[in-house]
Amino acid sequence: MKKIAVFCSGYGSNLQAIINAVKRGRINAEIGLVLSDRVDAFALVRARRAGIPVLFADPVALPDREEFARYVCRQLTARKIDFVVLAGFMRILAPYLIRRFRNRIINIHPSLLPCFKGAHGIREALSHGVKVTGVTVHFVDEICDNGPIISQGSLKIKEDDCEQSLAKRIHKLEHRLYPEAISLLLEERLRVKGRKVYIDG
Repeated sequence: MKKIAVFCSGYGSNLQAIINAVKRGRINAEIGLVLSDRVDAFALVRARRAGIPVLFADPVALPDREEFARYVCRQLTARKIDFVVLAGFMRILAPYLIRRFRNRIINIHPSLLPCFKGAHGIREALSHGVKVTGVTVHFVDEICDNGPIISQGSLKIKEDDCEQSLAKRIHKLEHRLYPEAISLLLEERLRVKGRKVYIDG
């Protein structure tokens, strides 16, 4: 059975969706590690409750991005991790880690990339006045929110939406879309060719 590591920085709602999908058999994998760069991340509480090993990677003790990446790689190798899933992880990964796990790291972003990259995709979509936004699952490369797109889901922005109400609907969409993409990754049905991702079978 394949092993995944989930990286989180905060509340961990996507982590919980992944845990639930594993329990229900929608994801055929073992969550071998939940890693966070914040010692107080509620995601770590969720992992401990589910009996999943956790690791706090302290950015103060490892302030250099390359050093941080090498430390994380050693931990992943020691635990025989096959794939890395970013779920609200707010640090940009160093090229060393990305190279070691080329096309084996995926991320979920709360906008229809390439629009509204970065940490405030929901807020920026609202302030820009777009009528439709959504969620993107993509492979991670050396540029932030840039890797080849695996899947996307869209929703209409309501006239009375605020950041909180839109975020709630975005998260609901994420919790459906991300386990589906993770399953395709684990089944090795995703084939990357340039900027395009093809789904086999």
